[in-house]
Amino acid sequence: MNTFAQSLTQKDIFNFLFFVPIFWCILHTFSGAYFNPYRKSRIIEVYRTLIISILGTILFYFFIFIDDDHNDIHYYYKSFFIYFILQFGATSFGRFLVLNHIKNQINNGKFGYNTLIIGGNTQAVQLYKEIVLNRVKLGYIFKGFVYAYDSGNNGLNEFLPKLGSVDELEKIIDDHHIEEIIIAIDTSEHDKLQSILAQLSHRKVIIKITPDLYDIISGSVKTSNVFGTVLIEIYPELMPDWQRVLKRTIDIVVSVLVMIIFSPLYIFAAIKVKLSSPGTIFYKQERIGIYGKPFWIYKFRSMKQNAEDKGPALSSESDPRITKWGKVMRKWRIDEIPQFFNILKGEMSLVGPRPERKYYIDIISETYPHYKYLHKVKPGLSSWGMVKYGYAENVNQMIERMKYDLLYIKNCSLVLDFKIMIYTIIVILQGRGK
Repeated sequence: MNTFAQSLTQKDIFNFLFFVPIFWCILHTFSGAYFNPYRKSRIIEVYRTLIISILGTILFYFFIFIDDDHNDIHYYYKSFFIYFILQFGATSFGRFLVLNHIKNQINNGKFGYNTLIIGGNTQAVQLYKEIVLNRVKLGYIFKGFVYAYDSGNNGLNEFLPKLGSVDELEKIIDDHHIEEIIIAIDTSEHDKLQSILAQLSHRKVIIKITPDLYDIISGSVKTSNVFGTVLIEIYPELMPDWQRVLKRTIDIVVSVLVMIIFSPLYIFAAIKVKLSSPGTIFYKQERIGIYGKPFWIYKFRSMKQNAEDKGPALSSESDPRITKWGKVMRKWRIDEIPQFFNILKGEMSLVGPRPERKYYIDIISETYPHYKYLHKVKPGLSSWGMVKYGYAENVNQMIERMKYDLLYIKNCSLVLDFKIMIYTIIVILQGRGK
């Protein structure tokens, strides 16, 4: 009887050398193995590797190993077991070594996270002492603190510098490159906590709060046992790693296909824009994207040149600034298709809240600070608000549409994305654009 090694053909060897590394890299990428290595737990990563190794070996086994040349079931059992042990053993051992090296860097103070404490009582001081005096270093590099209110004295100024007021949080985050924020305030200060969370909702920072505040916050949370100091982590990511990777993959594939397949439409629309009125073919405008970062959005120009010389102004269905061809493009949303370039660049996604200008964001945020929650995800070519409500002609309508987009944020998933894409296609085919 042939042994496992003797049964390997040249084709098997080629598959091992070429396809196997690609296969496992893709699988581990979707599992989130390559994201944020400095924040990973060694035990959890070994468990994650075990699950992925079992799943990957089963998939790989049925696609590669099983053929009609072997009728001995013991051969398949043996080959499966050998391959699983080799793959899991090598991957978990290598990953454990890397993560152990990272942990040593953190313990030796060579790496850490710039951290800010927000507190207004002795709880903040106790929390700080407990973390700093702990034998095991947790990676916090405390840059300073701010009081939860404009005035106060909780004793933290004996250990850390006061960096400003709570109203200056965004500036403090930028100036000191803050990565983590620990909120330690009384349970009676519910309104203040909600205000702080709303202020930080669009920033890419990890927020940790004390357990007694858990029942008054919402979102994606994870309990973190900090060697005696139990905190609850509020993660800025709304989707699991594998969904985020798959969502980005779909964005890239669809964008490339659309720009290739619909290239004749791009050319036709560009010619019509040029012939319809004097001016440029494309129109670009600064919009606010994920985590409040500005970017340039691209459209086919549907209005007369310099339509906003007098300042920002939302369009309406009977807007005289819209050209004749512009009305046709808007009805079928042809003017939006240059945004597939924004999607390819990673500034936008196929599905997500529509990006707005800072001018209107500032107006809405004064009354509805929760509007900034929309910046927790990439803006999209289409959104739940666009499907259910449509284009907004004034600020009040923008606020109404925001309610649908906030529902999307709270229920963000690939399943909902696919549902929105299907509804968007129906809207386009029915010519229900504005």
